Amino acid sequence: MIGLWKRWKDLNAKGIMGINRRNADFVLKYNKRHLYPIVDDKIITKQRAIEAGIHVPEMYGVISTEKEIEKLDSIIGEHNDFVIKPAQGAGGDGILVIADRFEGRYKTVSGKIVSHDEIEYQLSSILTGLYSLGGHRDRALIEYRVKPDPIFKSISYEGVPDIRIIVLMGYPVMAMLRLPTRQSNGKANLHQGAIGVGVDLATGITLKGTWLNNKISKHPDTANAVDGVQLPNWDGFMKLAAGCYELCGLGYIGVDMVLDQDKGPLILELNARPGLNIQIANDCGLALRTNAIEAHIAEMQKKGIQETPEERVRFSQQAFGHVVTSEV
Repeated sequence: MIGLWKRWKDLNAKGIMGINRRNADFVLKYNKRHLYPIVDDKIITKQRAIEAGIHVPEMYGVISTEKEIEKLDSIIGEHNDFVIKPAQGAGGDGILVIADRFEGRYKTVSGKIVSHDEIEYQLSSILTGLYSLGGHRDRALIEYRVKPDPIFKSISYEGVPDIRIIVLMGYPVMAMLRLPTRQSNGKANLHQGAIGVGVDLATGITLKGTWLNNKISKHPDTANAVDGVQLPNWDGFMKLAAGCYELCGLGYIGVDMVLDQDKGPLILELNARPGLNIQIANDCGLALRTNAIEAHIAEMQKKGIQETPEERVRFSQQAFGHVVTSEV
């Protein structure tokens, strides 16, 4: 019992946030329930982002009913590659990524050949709510397939790496790069075996990584170092993340973004209950940073100051970055 108490004190001193604290002090406190549909439904998130002028992968079409599955050919049009997603899916489940066409069929990113009938079956499964939160009926989203920036080629296995930034009241708190592996089947999902790599908020340079809750320094499939990589357009990612507070109105979110080789930083989705593995990837507790942000917000409110997204980014980079930047 004494050992457990000491362990809890040690974790608390490092600012490690547990799930109960996350839920009570941040999710429940800062996220109004009626706003959840904005982030839980990818179609609504995308529409709000487009209206706000925020860059997202282009939406080719939406299928809402079994009858609308007949529209698949017209939605796909001449596109050789595309992505099908459940609007209310979680954890990457139900996503089908088509990379090319082949002899009247389709080829997935992993090289598997699928027929038109199999795609229709996948759409039908999505509509029934097989992959949705709570098992409710869902809609299928068909969109542009992101082409990862070449910088990720040596530290990723298939799939599309993504960047998550946790944001509190518009202030970036902590960032992580998620890298697909063979074990995760090319998905950037930590629970399925992807790698989480901490990212310095000030510079966008990657830190050490975590894989299956163990600290690592190299990608298990490519054997290349995952730390010390400079992510391009880092300030663009930070500004995008900070601006998502105004986009959705939720105070505590995880902003998931990708770096497309042609289109630059794009927002994939928002999460109202971001996971806690980001602390392992950064070797740092969330609570120390969230406490600092709350204190800063209180100070700004006393002075009657409401900071812009650029000013919020500057605060976070100077407060939490390993290398201080002078300008955003």
